[in-house]
Amino acid sequence: MSEDRNVATERHNPELTIGISAEYLAGKRFDYQEDIAASADVDLLESTPGQDINWLEDVTLLAEDGVPAVFDRYSNSFIKIYFDIPAGHEDEVARKVLMKHLQSGNSYGIQLKRVHCKFPQPELGPWVKNSATVGTNWVPSVLPGWESPAGH
Repeated sequence: MSEDRNVATERHNPELTIGISAEYLAGKRFDYQEDIAASADVDLLESTPGQDINWLEDVTLLAEDGVPAVFDRYSNSFIKIYFDIPAGHEDEVARKVLMKHLQSGNSYGIQLKRVHCKFPQPELGPWVKNSATVGTNWVPSVLPGWESPAGH
């Protein structure tokens, strides 16, 4: 971890951050954020459902807090990338890191599906063949003190 970025401090001072990072939500960094080889095996065509990569073509390398990053729309957070990215491969690397994040189930948005998904769908999305199905027996959660009045 770089000396100027302290994730533990960021976790305890969220008011100091403008955006939310995947590592903030998870409380840790993932190997594919640190090492280009960790996502090199991602086949973008193979992992894209329906042979339609149009949505993936819109994914580009961005920057968050001055660090290269890719946006995970499923958790509304940035996946920061801490390795050197070869010139000319910026968007490809961003797409592979994003797909690795989604396929691994590390996206906070995907993790929320286990409890909050209201209709049957693949837990890890259409990017992973034979992914477990979630949302088959959704029951609305009730916060104590917020129950509906009797008879309603």
